[in-house]
Amino acid sequence: AYETGNVLATERLAAAAARAGVRRFVFVSSAKASGESSGGRPLSEDDPADPRDDYARSKLEAERRLLSVAAKSRLEAVILRPPLVYGPGARANLLALLRLVDRGVPLPVAGIENRRSLVYVGNLLAAIEACLGHPGAAGRTFFVADARPVSTPELVRAIAAGLGRPARMFRAPAALLPRSVRGSLELDTTRIRSALGWRPAVDFADGIAATCRWFAAARR
Repeated sequence: AYETGNVLATERLAAAAARAGVRRFVFVSSAKASGESSGGRPLSEDDPADPRDDYARSKLEAERRLLSVAAKSRLEAVILRPPLVYGPGARANLLALLRLVDRGVPLPVAGIENRRSLVYVGNLLAAIEACLGHPGAAGRTFFVADARPVSTPELVRAIAAGLGRPARMFRAPAALLPRSVRGSLELDTTRIRSALGWRPAVDFADGIAATCRWFAAARR
């Protein structure tokens, strides 16, 4: 499914765009193409790609297929690698977390001290817009993220506050928790800031508040 939906669909769409004379193709990939952990420093776009699952590998292969199409045509490819995207309409893991916090389910994250980059959907859309029009974006790969990373407990507390719920957390052995929960994945966004002049206009507090308002309205 990943091969069909991420790799082949991207390659065929890029080829069709090139034949139609489209000049710029912005592909929303994933930070997971770079890896699952940033270790002791933020990841940069120059670090070797290190995809760890089928989804991440399919995103990286889609990037490569797109660049191959661009190399044989006048199509200008731009690749964005966002981390977890949050905001109104959130799905997947973030939606699951919203539901757990809303139900008051205790979460085993109290002892986690990590740093994870996130990106508010409005900030991501602004980055896409910048990539579509800026001449300095052609042929480049960019990380895109909010101004600062947050820890998993900070994310839980912010969601709880936004939903008017208590933040129920307890400590558990780190080894029992998946890397996506306990690990750090911090991205260096210097390149997109310097090359395109892009800045995230919405900060985490406002973005997560908007997300919680949407969720609260949708559950009624």
